[in-house]
Amino acid sequence: MKLPALVKSFLLGIPVGITFLDTVGYVARVEGISMQPALNPEAPVTDYVLLNRWSIRTREISRGDVVSLVSPKDPGQKIIKRVVGIEGDLISTIGYKQSFIRIPEGHCWVEGDHTGHSMDSNSFGPVSLGLVTAKASCIVWPPHRWQTLKPEIPQARRPVNIS
Repeated sequence: MKLPALVKSFLLGIPVGITFLDTVGYVARVEGISMQPALNPEAPVTDYVLLNRWSIRTREISRGDVVSLVSPKDPGQKIIKRVVGIEGDLISTIGYKQSFIRIPEGHCWVEGDHTGHSMDSNSFGPVSLGLVTAKASCIVWPPHRWQTLKPEIPQARRPVNIS
């Protein structure tokens, strides 16, 4: 039995599409208020972001990057946070079991922009870089919010050992 050309194209497109999503990136909905004001500032309007998987293939993550990661508290959940500290940085924590912590090798410190309304490293500590799945590159929806996400950290949240 011969398959029509359209069916062949469709069947070939499935693995190509899956490979693209696994390697390059995809669009994801951002839920909650933990990243306000950078994301979802106009609740109940929800932002959608482009999650770039390609950019983290070498595990090079910088301070200020907005990243998607597997939640250390619930591995079935993905969360989106800002990288505040990278390995070697000394972080002044907010409510963590230690007032200051040096970020170990292969880890980063992530926080929501909406301090006090975020389940982040202040709850679960430094995060293994292996849990980071993508960098959020830009807001793609709604149209009036189209913009790239700039890597920035509020002055009060910068690592202690960085001027």
